[in-house]
Amino acid sequence: MNELELKYGCNPNQKPARIFMKDGSDLPVKVLNGKPGFINFLDALNSWQLVKELKEATGLPSAASFKHVSPAGAAVGLPLSETDKAIYFVRPDAELSPIACAYIRARGADRLCSYGDWAALSDECDAATAAYLKEEVSDGIIAPSYSEEALAILRTKKKGGYNVVQIDPDYVPALQEYKDVFGITFEQGHNNFRIDEALLQNIVTKNKDLPQAAVIDMIVALITLKYTQSNSVCYVKDGQAIGVGAGQQSRIHCTRLAGSKADNWYLRQNPKVLALPFKPDVRRPDRDNAIDVYISDEYEDVLRDGEWQRVFIEKPPVLTAEEKKAWIATLGGVTCGSDAFFPFGDNVERARKSGVQYIAEPGGSIRDDHVIMTADRYNMVMCFTGMRLFHH
Repeated sequence: MNELELKYGCNPNQKPARIFMKDGSDLPVKVLNGKPGFINFLDALNSWQLVKELKEATGLPSAASFKHVSPAGAAVGLPLSETDKAIYFVRPDAELSPIACAYIRARGADRLCSYGDWAALSDECDAATAAYLKEEVSDGIIAPSYSEEALAILRTKKKGGYNVVQIDPDYVPALQEYKDVFGITFEQGHNNFRIDEALLQNIVTKNKDLPQAAVIDMIVALITLKYTQSNSVCYVKDGQAIGVGAGQQSRIHCTRLAGSKADNWYLRQNPKVLALPFKPDVRRPDRDNAIDVYISDEYEDVLRDGEWQRVFIEKPPVLTAEEKKAWIATLGGVTCGSDAFFPFGDNVERARKSGVQYIAEPGGSIRDDHVIMTADRYNMVMCFTGMRLFHH
């Protein structure tokens, strides 16, 4: 099949719309269920590149959760802890494969942003992954293959309309790519830059102790950034993106946004949050929303009389600002990646507040000396990759 007609483009007024191969060859994707739209395919093709490269770079099954052409989260398939299972709503009796763990962790980075996501898997979608996805609000999935059981499960989602796309894992895009804007065609070479351990050899700080776990986290951060709308900053811990700050005009705003998301991810693990007395019939999205408000400065919105009774069996105690600050102060071993250089040390200062110990960024600022000095002040390890990763 050379082309696929779409319902409309980014918006309903943008018709006609289609995806097609300019060279007349067959599309490398097949729609196995549903009817994906324009934005669905943008998410699918960007997210597939991310997980494919992440698997190639780490050797681990990889997954991503995409919304509006940026990852809400990305992760490799490391096992889930009991705390992970609790905060990601994994059933106690669930059988979890490595690829299922990868997707659960990718979606868990920012569950609010992953609401209605597009899922991407580097490996075959198995029944364990499909069973977890069945319980979540999601628009579609892309993977190289699907087991019969997984496909049967996914075809029951959204009253049978869930979007399931299969991609040829051996597909290689053309070297040149084109994009039309306002009737004018842009051309550039496809971004084939390879991100792996060799990119992390230039350690510019006094502390040069870079453990293998941090190497993997740097690779996760950088490949995630390669497919995130710029400017962007990504925080990673244990092979999982825990905060992505995308599409900000200011670098420090990216760092703050990603840091606040990382803080929220960690606050979900606070004992008071884990002990929230939810009513048994409260749906996952409502739990996510309630938790997000509870850990925010607007906690009174979910704890006021007439509101808490809607989701809780009894009124929970407040998680105070002092308690939140003290809890976040225990977060450590986090990696921070940036798609372009940090122009000032303030980015390092903000990253430190969310437990960052390792930083990967291109370098090349006229204030590199100040950035390095700030990292040295906190005994951080910082690599200059020499490679910008803008994506638009």
